[in-house]
Amino acid sequence: MGSWVLRLFLFLICGISGYYFASGVSPIPVVGLWGLLGGFVLAALAFLVECGLKRIPLKDLLGGFIGLILGVIFANFVSNAFLSDLLINHLQLALPLCGGLYGVCGYIGLSVGLKKGEETHLTGWKVFSKNLPRSENTKILDTSVIIDGRIADITETGFVEGAILIPQFVLGELQRIADSSDPVKRTRGKRGLEVLHHIQKQANVDVRIVDTDYPAVKEVDAKLIELAKEVRGKIVTNDSNLNKVAELQGVEVLNINELANSLKPVVLPGEEMSVKILKEGKEAGQGVAYLDDGTMIVVDNGRRQMGKTIDVIVTSVLQTPAGRMIFARLKEDAVRERENKKDFYYPLDSEF
Repeated sequence: MGSWVLRLFLFLICGISGYYFASGVSPIPVVGLWGLLGGFVLAALAFLVECGLKRIPLKDLLGGFIGLILGVIFANFVSNAFLSDLLINHLQLALPLCGGLYGVCGYIGLSVGLKKGEETHLTGWKVFSKNLPRSENTKILDTSVIIDGRIADITETGFVEGAILIPQFVLGELQRIADSSDPVKRTRGKRGLEVLHHIQKQANVDVRIVDTDYPAVKEVDAKLIELAKEVRGKIVTNDSNLNKVAELQGVEVLNINELANSLKPVVLPGEEMSVKILKEGKEAGQGVAYLDDGTMIVVDNGRRQMGKTIDVIVTSVLQTPAGRMIFARLKEDAVRERENKKDFYYPLDSEF
């Protein structure tokens, strides 16, 4: 609301100034109206410049400003050294040369300054570190965990403490995936952007988009590790390769897959459960079922019960890097085997 009041005030000031300036030049009323219109146009141009500058990072603006100043200083030095006599004796010829010199040097300084501003790391300054909370509670999201989507459900529960950082280079990677010609990648990229939008709308989550980049580092994963080192934070991912590389470099990683596995219900041998056989197993006669959380259950002699919901008894549980696997057998087979053991007759020594 305050920004719109300031912009309205800018239009009023420029319009009134243009009107009185034009009226002072000529007493004709139409000239004053043209001055009023010119003031409004000037205010509109200022508003457009403001919108454009807001999208440029502060370090880039400083780099461009410093480059522009250096370019103007260099042009002034050259003009004083080589064009001073020409300015005195041939002013009409010297002015276009000086104007072109200042324009060329100013443009080169501005463009080089903007480029060098992108490559400069000024995060050690207080003004640049406000979006980079240095704390062990700081979490940095990578591209894979954003596309996965489960992070939004975790943050919504309130279990995640500290600020959540989303670097611009991760957003750029998501945008490239969303603009891909491959429909699968395009869908994944759009899903990631929707997940980010959902996280930003959560009231209890501190989400910060940071401009920190590392131009000398090409890979996004390597940039994430560098950012985690800088802020002393933790990377949230479900990429096992990034997990291993980050741990080798001393960066703590929170793996969503490990969290999901740890939250799966504990199943012990001997427990009974009802499952639906969905497909054949690798071994002869085996059937495969799944729990609601995706845990695979391999049922001996379950192939003949394909498509049916049956009672099984757990025989063993195997924890693998990919997740947990449960091995079971049909309840009717287990009951039959138990009864056969009861009916088995052991002769006494006196009977021999």
